[in-house]
Amino acid sequence: MAFCRDYVKARRTASWKVAMREIGSFEAKNKLSALLDQVEHGMEIVITRHGKAVAKLVPVEPGFDRKKAKRAAAGLLEASKGVMLRGLKIKDLVNEGRP
Repeated sequence: MAFCRDYVKARRTASWKVAMREIGSFEAKNKLSALLDQVEHGMEIVITRHGKAVAKLVPVEPGFDRKKAKRAAAGLLEASKGVMLRGLKIKDLVNEGRP
């Protein structure tokens, strides 16, 4: 969608790109449904009044954070070092925990 008074600028975050659009408050009021559709698809929208930013529409949940996932995986690997099953089978342990 193209709006007359807005622009799109991209900024880089960890591993995904967030597109940001700036739009005036009057136009935002008239096109709120379309703006919400864009936010739902990951876009951030800054709403301005007289050229000054006053609000920001952002998705409820941010995109996938690859760095955070890598840190979690590394933590799990580190925690599992030295853990031994001592002859137990994983399948038996899994079945033991099931009702």
